[in-house]
Amino acid sequence: MTAENAQPDTGLLAPEPSDVPDAVVDAAALEAAVLDTAGDDDGAPGGAAGGTIDPETLTDDAADAGSGPADADADAAVTSARAQAVAAHPATGAMSPERLAIKALEQRLLGGERKLRRREVAAGAGLSLLSARKLWRALGFPNLGDEDVAFTEADLTALNTVVGLVRTGTLTEEAAISVTRAIGQMTDRMVVWQIEALVEDMVHQQGVSDAVARKQLVGQLPALVDALEEVLVYSWRRQLNAGVQRLAVRAEAGLASSEEGREGDEDDAPLPLARAVGFADLVSYTSLSRRMNEKTLAQLVQRFENKCAEIISVGGGRLVKTVGDEVLYIAETPAAGAEISLALSQAFNDDEILPQARVAMVWGRILSRLGDIYGPTVNLAARLTALADPGTVLVDSMTAAALEHDERFVLLPREAENVRGFGEILPVELQRGQGKGLVLD
Repeated sequence: MTAENAQPDTGLLAPEPSDVPDAVVDAAALEAAVLDTAGDDDGAPGGAAGGTIDPETLTDDAADAGSGPADADADAAVTSARAQAVAAHPATGAMSPERLAIKALEQRLLGGERKLRRREVAAGAGLSLLSARKLWRALGFPNLGDEDVAFTEADLTALNTVVGLVRTGTLTEEAAISVTRAIGQMTDRMVVWQIEALVEDMVHQQGVSDAVARKQLVGQLPALVDALEEVLVYSWRRQLNAGVQRLAVRAEAGLASSEEGREGDEDDAPLPLARAVGFADLVSYTSLSRRMNEKTLAQLVQRFENKCAEIISVGGGRLVKTVGDEVLYIAETPAAGAEISLALSQAFNDDEILPQARVAMVWGRILSRLGDIYGPTVNLAARLTALADPGTVLVDSMTAAALEHDERFVLLPREAENVRGFGEILPVELQRGQGKGLVLD
């Protein structure tokens, strides 16, 4: 949706409905300020349920009632109630060092204290609550109630940034939400990976338990935040540049090269990108994982992912995703895909810890969406992986035709196989020919 055709009643740019008057928003802002002041010192939410209880108020009614024969018992009861209240609700400002560290880290990461409710943020960006929630859900944020003081000025700034791209016509509403969802999903996975890596390192290096390491991590993160953020932005820019080259500049050349040996009526003919698609699947992973403890299984999975990522990167490919014992990758040419596939198979054959792998690769056309890839080429590569013997690499006949004049590869046809969804296909085993293949530092 551009600025010109935005529908103010339903689109992303829709303002707050008229049944929520400005007075309500203003009242919410005033209430937020009051409650934030009341609960600022101990981090407890404002209101009767979450505020600090003053034990002195427990004596007011008793004092007004005057004295009587049961004064001693009444005083004792009041004293007991006061002691219980103090124990249950420590004095304001008596936060533990651990709680202080957590609060300081949160304020640094969020760009300030939580002082705004969701309607205030939406109104500040000139949006309806429904429109703001679309973007927050795209980022993967949990749903919050109207009374939750959960947002900072940085949240308002971010919302205005995304909405500004739609208002100026730079992005349509659909594109803005899709791009925002990409950021949310990728950063969510990234921070989980980073935290688990740091915790695991602390367990191994310091000899502490997993629970202790997770608590100590709060104290270590402040020294890492700026460095990690700097590398994140640097890597994103490098990856964006590589993506532009791969997905835009060289896309037409890839399609032209994929025309060889085609008749034009193949199932993947309408798809926009030509890629070598490969799968590598560890043999007997399920049975192995049942016999391993948590630590050993984690080491095996990490070793598998690290080895795959290194080989695919050196070969000029891209690791699309890892699912348990299987990795999906792509390359821009059939030769690059073949080199990566052979290197993966050889690496697992030579590894003393990891089992062998079944590997398959198909050159064809794909659709790239949401960080994943789709199409018959992907499905055929997956089917071939199941047909491969441990320690071998299979390709289909069309991929073999694209590689047959390359002396770096040897192609050994196998018997025809009936493959679900594809009928009869001719698998071809790919082996190393002349040359050293990929060289890993």
